[in-house]
Amino acid sequence: MRKHTLTLLAALLLAPLAALHAAEPPAKKPNIVFILVDDLRWDEMDYAFVKAPHIARLAREGTRFSNAFATTPLCSPSRASFLTGQYAHTHGITDNTDRSPRSHELVTFPRLLHVAGYETAFVGKWHMGVDDRARPGIDYWVSVQGQGRYLDPEFNVNGERKQIAGYFTDILNGFANEFLKKPRTKPVLLYVSHKAVHPDLTQNADGSLSDPSAGKFIPAERHKSLYAGAAIPHRANYGGPPSDKPALLRPVANMAPLGPATVTDDGSIRNRLRMLASVDEGLGDILKILEGQKQLENTLIIFTSDEGYFYGEHGLSVERRLAYEESIRIPLLMRWPGHIKAGATLEQFALNIDIAPTLLDIAGTTIPATMQGRSLLPLLRGDTSAARSWRNSLLIEYWSDKVFPRVVSMGYQAVRTDRWKLIRYTDLKGMDELYDLESDPFEMNNLINAPAARDVLPKVQADLEQLLKQSN
Repeated sequence: MRKHTLTLLAALLLAPLAALHAAEPPAKKPNIVFILVDDLRWDEMDYAFVKAPHIARLAREGTRFSNAFATTPLCSPSRASFLTGQYAHTHGITDNTDRSPRSHELVTFPRLLHVAGYETAFVGKWHMGVDDRARPGIDYWVSVQGQGRYLDPEFNVNGERKQIAGYFTDILNGFANEFLKKPRTKPVLLYVSHKAVHPDLTQNADGSLSDPSAGKFIPAERHKSLYAGAAIPHRANYGGPPSDKPALLRPVANMAPLGPATVTDDGSIRNRLRMLASVDEGLGDILKILEGQKQLENTLIIFTSDEGYFYGEHGLSVERRLAYEESIRIPLLMRWPGHIKAGATLEQFALNIDIAPTLLDIAGTTIPATMQGRSLLPLLRGDTSAARSWRNSLLIEYWSDKVFPRVVSMGYQAVRTDRWKLIRYTDLKGMDELYDLESDPFEMNNLINAPAARDVLPKVQADLEQLLKQSN
């Protein structure tokens, strides 16, 4: 598959020839705050006991996409897709190994918004390799090498490395606040890329993990007793061995079969949600600062995640990567008063590759033809024509890597429609999967060889081929 290595100049020169054009932008370009959480599942904020009042405010005063997805459910590829509006097979960041040189070449939405007159900031986890140097088009840069660590982390702060005592999320929130409080005459883009709610892991120089099974979920000290004793709701596919999944059931050297023991314990899940509390507090600070500056109503705020996480569904834990719902679905909230309907829920498929063109559209800036996502702005504005013609299927892709032995040789291409999901493994023969999500939302009954699915399988296979063709 072809990889685009388009430079910024080329993107700007070629884009007008085949760009998607924004509706008339507002007279004053909005500020943009983009908040990315690491590994937050789409369903976790719906747990009845979770206290995240500021995230809840975004949902109450903005719009929620109930069917949002990561096109590659793995940190580095997904982050690059958010930034570029491209599938991983196009931007070239296909795994979590050290992709530092390539990530400096990406034509990202912060880079294009910088050209369009925005003052830009990136604070947090870049995570496309271990290089913490500033990427092009970003005026205010705070990042870490690789994964970073939660306690007393070292940051690159505008070119100067500093070890800072404290808790990663709190320190990150402080840098975000510092940037927002600066006097300015330009509209701002603030990209907050959290390490939470990812486990604390040690990353080697090549981007691999020293011990991927040793991660701990570390909340701030003040949140360590939050949700004590709260009952964690589990999905119907939790806690048992995978069913009708030859790829997962195949023997893997030096690994026990997947089964009831392969779960994330409830204490770890509570710690993840305690970590989210610090993220929510940081959002509260951002809302307060913008309100004090009388800029909140002229600011688009987006809250989302790079992919989901398995707690023991299908026998999977401490894992993402695979094409099941727990991994590919993400939360997506947007608030922009006067432009986005308050309290609305949109059911159309929204993808991580849609964020970059959406932000350029909202800023009134040309969208490069090389972006493969679609602007969500027409949907947000209630355009019924756009809603009727919206995508009815989506492509999910993954390349085998060597970080987690269980998923070695499990590269795949998958298509999801509103009813069907087909997973075609590119490295394994005779192990494909087909699910009827209408009757089997927990993906427990693989219909790939079922007589009842004989007629539908060719149609779903054709959908996958069409998506692959369109994305090349």
